[in-house]
Amino acid sequence: MARPLVLCSNDDGIEAPHLEALASRCEAFADVLVVAPERQRSAASHAITLHKPLRLTEVRPRRYSLSGTPVDCVYLAIMKLCDRKPDVVVSGVNDGFNLGSDVFYSGTVAAAVEGALRGAAGIACSLAPRATQVDAAIDFAAAVVRAAVAEPMPRGTVLNVNLPGTGGDEYQWTTLGRRLYEDDVAERKDPRGRPYYWVGGGPAGHDDVEGTDCVAIARGWNSITPMHLDLTDRGRIAAPPWTLEGFRVVVGSAG
Repeated sequence: MARPLVLCSNDDGIEAPHLEALASRCEAFADVLVVAPERQRSAASHAITLHKPLRLTEVRPRRYSLSGTPVDCVYLAIMKLCDRKPDVVVSGVNDGFNLGSDVFYSGTVAAAVEGALRGAAGIACSLAPRATQVDAAIDFAAAVVRAAVAEPMPRGTVLNVNLPGTGGDEYQWTTLGRRLYEDDVAERKDPRGRPYYWVGGGPAGHDDVEGTDCVAIARGWNSITPMHLDLTDRGRIAAPPWTLEGFRVVVGSAG
């Protein structure tokens, strides 16, 4: 009987140490293939490369780098490198949290989502920057992957896992919270007087809502947030906010 197949990727690049640390732990219970960007691709979201060729390099046995985004890596791996559909696509462990609305920007989460879109379970793992207990955090991430392999999740399921990296063994199933940022666009001048811009600012806290990933992490707990791919607001379909003058609405089932 074939062992489960785990496909690993990230957005920090093929040489990111947390990637190999998690992949090597997963080899204890699964066949592992790693395909990751050749360089840092943080905040790439779900970008896919359509207008230029991609270059694939085998850097070590079953370890590949790709000149593309995290989503490119998962797409190409499943379509061209995997000898069977992966049971789990695991992304990370990322250097830095992906909490709350971060999931819409994160290349780490996007790689896991792409795995779910391709019929596997997707797991995104992110670790506190400058964590003091990295090995214990990666042990927890590997335990989540092992559980997902042993008890397969429904198609289209994504787990967003965040790790405080403090060595505690507590974890909580959470909802996405709301992380706050010091949003900013800084305008500066280059040596020729032309303007250029730095976009974004640092974290500025979070909404204090019980049961969210932000609060769990603030308390030093590992956080597991289950997500799915259906973004439809079904309640809004059942009770639309307005009608359009001069047009006829068709009422039907939103199953």
